[in-house]
Formats: sequence, structure tokens, C-alpha cells
Amino acid sequence: MITIYHNPRCRKSREGLQILEDSNEPFQIVKYLDDPLSFEALKKIIDTLGIEPLELVRKNEADWKANFKGKALSDDQIIEAMVAFPKLIERPIVVHNDKGVIGRPPERIKSLF
Repeated sequence: MITIYHNPRCRKSREGLQILEDSNEPFQIVKYLDDPLSFEALKKIIDTLGIEPLELVRKNEADWKANFKGKALSDDQIIEAMVAFPKLIERPIVVHNDKGVIGRPPERIKSLF
């Protein structure tokens, strides 16, 4: 099953969702702003993406600049920041089995099927 971690107010996330709808593959939508991810869930996504936690952070968000920018944070602290402030999570994220991508650009999603 394909899962998209989606923010409907984000244009790139909406474009990613459209790619999945056009693919005719079964998928589920997780609106992570409405249903925030746990530390464990977010860590698993990061591991699936094969990236460092900081690579998933939207560094231009006001919450990042006000609370975290310039601080020496451990990977766990960065994940905790994204759990506390879900707007910091880059989007869309699409996971299929043991693979995942950040859909920027959205066309990257096609590599999963």
C-alpha cells in the first residue's frame, strides 16, 4: 500500500496526490497536520527515506527560525521538533513498502511504482 503524508494547503502536496490518483494504484492519505505523527512513526519514515532528520525540515518555516535555527540539535531533538511542530515536515512524503521519497518535485513519486 502506498501512503502519502499530505498537506492539502500545499501546492506540491496536491500535485503529488494527483500523481497518485492518476496512477490507479491503491493508496492512503495521512493528513499529518490533522493527525500528527508520533516520534516513532516519523523516525521510521526518515529511515525509509534514507535521509538525516534535518533533511526533512522546512528550514524557512517561522517555527524553525524562532525556536531551532542555529542550535546544535541531536537527530532525536530534530525529530521531536517536527513532532511538536508538524508544519516543519517537508511535504509531500510518499512511502511504498520499503521505499520512500519526498515529492519535490512531485514527479519523484513516480519512481515508487
